[in-house]
Amino acid sequence: MESAFGLSLSGPLEGGDRSPSASPGYAWAEMVQELLPEHIRRNREQWDRWAADYVAEGERSWASEPTWGIWWVPEADLNVLPDVRGLDSIELGCGTAYVSAWLTRRGARCTGIDNSQEQLKTARRLQDEHGLHFTLMHGSAERVPLPDASFDFAISEYGASIWCDPYVWIPEAARLLRPGGRLVFPVNSAFFMAFAPDDDVAVTTTLVRPYFGMHRFEWPSEEDNSVEFHLPHGEMVRLLRSCWFEIENLVEIQAPPDATTRYPGVPAEWAQKWPSEEVWVVRKKE
Repeated sequence: MESAFGLSLSGPLEGGDRSPSASPGYAWAEMVQELLPEHIRRNREQWDRWAADYVAEGERSWASEPTWGIWWVPEADLNVLPDVRGLDSIELGCGTAYVSAWLTRRGARCTGIDNSQEQLKTARRLQDEHGLHFTLMHGSAERVPLPDASFDFAISEYGASIWCDPYVWIPEAARLLRPGGRLVFPVNSAFFMAFAPDDDVAVTTTLVRPYFGMHRFEWPSEEDNSVEFHLPHGEMVRLLRSCWFEIENLVEIQAPPDATTRYPGVPAEWAQKWPSEEVWVVRKKE
């Protein structure tokens, strides 16, 4: 079902109280989808173009056990997921929704929202192929048209966590979570971003930008009109605490000895010495 304002839903939400129409602000949230910030509009257009390049990765991930990031590190090695059996879960920036598929198999009641309709087309096809259905929504994770305290668990693997403004999506995640609910979000490491070149070449051992003041990133490429967001650790800690999150863990991912990746900008040799990725695990205060 798609509204006149660009928000679409597929799959039934579990229970009447969890329906988006149960929110007093639902109609307002539908309307503001058409008033999206510039970076959300740009990222929507870019990911609709990129979606075909991520079909195979989505298919692989739907058929696999949980692995994280560009190095496919097994969940068994990182242990960032809690026991989700019986929990209401939302994936913020779900893409092809493989993370929600993992969580559904582990007993969670899942909802996914993504900015790209093309990514969601792949997600819906994979739902049908695997016989695993949960609610999918087309919209911005910065403005989720669902009631406060709707979920016990929220996750974003390279979804909202880098494509949405953290000063907007993290407070939104806090709003959606019940007291005691957890938020898990893998991102590029803040350390890595200080070294990452602007052009499409491999990272080296040379710092290329200031660490302090990192926030919005745009890339000088005619083929890439996307906008990313990355914060220094101190700023991230202050933001999380201001949203009533307690930090339970920060896992800095080291590339395994035999690691390979589809991303040429991150050599395995570099990522075995310094973290290219990190996973934040936080819990909303009760």
